[in-house]
Amino acid sequence: MNEVMMAADASSMRGGGATSFASSPSSNLLPNNLPLLTAFLAFALAQFLKLFTNWFKERRWDSKRMIDSGGMPSSHSATVTALAVAIGLQDGMGGAAFAIAVVLACVVMYDASGVRLHAGRQAELLNQIVCEFPPEHPLSSARPLRELLGHTPLQVVAGALVGFIVAFLMRNSG
Repeated sequence: MNEVMMAADASSMRGGGATSFASSPSSNLLPNNLPLLTAFLAFALAQFLKLFTNWFKERRWDSKRMIDSGGMPSSHSATVTALAVAIGLQDGMGGAAFAIAVVLACVVMYDASGVRLHAGRQAELLNQIVCEFPPEHPLSSARPLRELLGHTPLQVVAGALVGFIVAFLMRNSG
């Protein structure tokens, strides 16, 4: 009377054996997925480079820069550019995956240099206004807003360059 057929039952009825998801080759994503690995590597490298660009700019080491958003180079741009270039190199530039990756990259980089950059500038102005409040004002003790949110166009281009280089090096090494 059991009228519900499980997916594994349907597979065995067609002659194929039921395979578990955990044992399938696609479940081991990172070693076999060059675009994904390339994107993660580009992100990590861009975040690591922020230590040095921060030292060059401010003459001090700040390890928090490795986990903060904003700054030079843009790790968001590095990630999406590496992903798009790696997909283009692996699968060609005529496929749907490449088109999706390029559109995603454009949206992310536009957002980083537009919306997020201006939100950071607004946060900076709001923090200055709150600092000028008298001590008895209810907002005078409010925690400051994060100011380093977005990227300048140069930071976005630098991040994209990092992603491009990582994708080419990964393709040539593998």
